[in-house]
Amino acid sequence: MTNTYPATPGVLLAGGLARRMGGGDKPMREIGGTTILARVIARIAPQCDGLVLNANGDPARFASFALPVIADDVADFPGPLAGILAGREWTAANRPDVTWMLSAAGDCPFLPRDLVSRLHHARIAENAQLAVASSAGQSHPVIGLWDVALRHELRDALVNEGIRKVGRWTARYRLATVEWPADPVDPFFNTNTMDDIAEAERLALLDDRG
Repeated sequence: MTNTYPATPGVLLAGGLARRMGGGDKPMREIGGTTILARVIARIAPQCDGLVLNANGDPARFASFALPVIADDVADFPGPLAGILAGREWTAANRPDVTWMLSAAGDCPFLPRDLVSRLHHARIAENAQLAVASSAGQSHPVIGLWDVALRHELRDALVNEGIRKVGRWTARYRLATVEWPADPVDPFFNTNTMDDIAEAERLALLDDRG
């Protein structure tokens, strides 16, 4: 099936420190015998024109996925905005033909299969500069569509203003928010704790049947 939206590379954010799991890489935990990251890739790859993994530390641990791995270039682990910036810088340098980039959390194993198309349609309909996902009335701003040209403004906000919260930065722009149903499985469920991993095992049975 041909996509009806512009070519859109994706960056999968896997740079978190996983403190609530005792450290390590959350996306490398397994659900139903498959890593969370493999599930994310399976959902997002058909929607995107190439994927990049944002992660800090030794990139070799992700070698089996055969994806470019890019680290944050803003010091002190400033959070997901740094990964979004790294993805936009990589896209500008390696894909100068594209205008839009998707970011998605690397610890969300049930991402919707219509994520990119619905975000694009919303930003066009609302003449928005950015578009983010929402479910159950809660915005998920790290899962969004970004204008690559705004990377310079994002760097300035991170480096010179010390902005860390994604929502604080997106509030500066015309923002489209797209709602997805959370029943029977919230597509933006993320695995922050070991209890979340156990819940994800249960949800995977529902999701795999859907």
